[in-house]
Amino acid sequence: MRMSQLFGKTLREQPSDADTESHALLIRAGFVSQLMSGAYSFLPLGNRVRLKIENIIRNEMDSAGAQEILMPALQPLELWEQSGRSTTMGEVLFQLADRRSRALVLGPTHEEVVTDLSGKFISSYRDLPLTLYQIQTKFRDEARPRGGLVRVREFTMKDAYSFDLTDDGLSISYQTMFNSYEKIFSRCGVPVVPVDADSGAIGGKGSQEFIFLSENGEDTVAQCDNCRYAANLEKAEFLREDFGDDLMLDLEKIETPDTTTIAELVTFLGIEHNQTAKAVMYMATPHSGGDEVPVLSIVRGDLEISEVKLSNSLGGVDLRPLMEDELSDLGLTPGFTSAIQLESSVQVVADESVIAARNLVAGGNQKDWHYKNTNYGRDWQASITADIAEVTDGAHCSHCSGGKLILSRGIEMGHVFRLGQVYSDTFGVVVQDSVGNSITPTMGCYGIGVGRIFAAASEVGVNENGLKWPISIAPYHCSLVALGSDKDESIREDAELLYQELTEAGVEVLFDDRGLRPGVMFNDADLIGNPIRLTVSSRNQKEGVIEVSNRYSDEISHIARGSTVDHIREEIKVLFDAL
Repeated sequence: MRMSQLFGKTLREQPSDADTESHALLIRAGFVSQLMSGAYSFLPLGNRVRLKIENIIRNEMDSAGAQEILMPALQPLELWEQSGRSTTMGEVLFQLADRRSRALVLGPTHEEVVTDLSGKFISSYRDLPLTLYQIQTKFRDEARPRGGLVRVREFTMKDAYSFDLTDDGLSISYQTMFNSYEKIFSRCGVPVVPVDADSGAIGGKGSQEFIFLSENGEDTVAQCDNCRYAANLEKAEFLREDFGDDLMLDLEKIETPDTTTIAELVTFLGIEHNQTAKAVMYMATPHSGGDEVPVLSIVRGDLEISEVKLSNSLGGVDLRPLMEDELSDLGLTPGFTSAIQLESSVQVVADESVIAARNLVAGGNQKDWHYKNTNYGRDWQASITADIAEVTDGAHCSHCSGGKLILSRGIEMGHVFRLGQVYSDTFGVVVQDSVGNSITPTMGCYGIGVGRIFAAASEVGVNENGLKWPISIAPYHCSLVALGSDKDESIREDAELLYQELTEAGVEVLFDDRGLRPGVMFNDADLIGNPIRLTVSSRNQKEGVIEVSNRYSDEISHIARGSTVDHIREEIKVLFDAL
């Protein structure tokens, strides 16, 4: 491709609406253009990267035995009502109606559609195992699109779905997809960390995310510094340290004026945060619908409540904090609430941190009063005891002895789920086993974000000069720069001949034939970030060499003109082998 003919222009100025460095560089280098918040056009350079990512994904899916299909992005709302996810997905769903007023959605994912589809074609154990996949446009009405291609309203995703006769079969399919994902990320040059994750609105029996560690990430992950345990913040387990005396002291009610927060309380009493019990009230509504139920959640005062964990402990609910007037209606006192002598209509969920703790300070259920020496089992009880606390940086790992959990920011690249029978049962999918019994297949689903791989790859190795693409997904293998071609015919002819030779040898070349100032062309080559830059100039011409610059190492070498093509092909091979 000649840059004189390339659609899209490089920009010198920083885009005002870019919220990360890589996002700004993708716009400046002419890879993407924003149409509106959360919607981007891929320009020729960006589209080449996108297609290369898709081809790597497609190759690994095909190698794993998955079959490619394509399902409609436009879906009937009744499928989502049948699964119950029209409620759980909430405002994320793009909803519309056709001219006959039939309610439709633009698909954010395809579990419902693929399950309905599979039920039409699988009927026997002989049809299983089966894995189907697609590379499809998805739509989600994100409240706050950010990070360029990281969180958008329209995006490309590869989603795959496995169907097996047994849970053992699902384990095999799941591991096959897991291994394929590791290969995909490796081939794309994007380092990831697999972590345990919450299944969220997808549901199922457990899941794992693949996280690209980045300060620009919106996810927080916990990694043990001693063992291989890693988990998303919403799922991370940690060891509760036992604070407090073993001996239960007598319960005592004390006056604590103007101490409505844990911080105020510990200052007033001269104690530590871990010597208190924190109580937070919510109204909980089941995802499946139903009446609101007041819930009092209790954790140790040095910890925070994870609303995701709390929701899961209650079987999947929507949570909202109670207003002060609602607290009063329940006979509770804002800032001084505890589970001691609590109204029976309130459901109490206690974190593991307060079960074994001794002699904690808790609310006195009366303005300006607290209880000293509260103890679980003696002074109060809970309907549910569970892990409902967020992990803290440096917390002890519960999966090994001696390890500490380190918190980092990251971007979710892919997510694999053990769905089980939640969708196949809902949509009545059954097959006959070898002896004629009706069996409900068990499912897995596996999503990977094409745009997110694109965004993450643009961050790897980026510097102040521009992008540094992995060779496997770079828009072109080489940038060819012809210095002085507008003034020297021999330079133009030599560059044209080298462009032709490289192209015929299968090397992808972006040829800067614009005849601009050397600084402009070098800057654009660095900005675009192709792995290798070749320079034809009068000085190099006199010496019979071509200047070769490696974008990764910044090393510059001079290769004899007659050996250039073979040298570049070998250098490209080395770069591929290093992935």
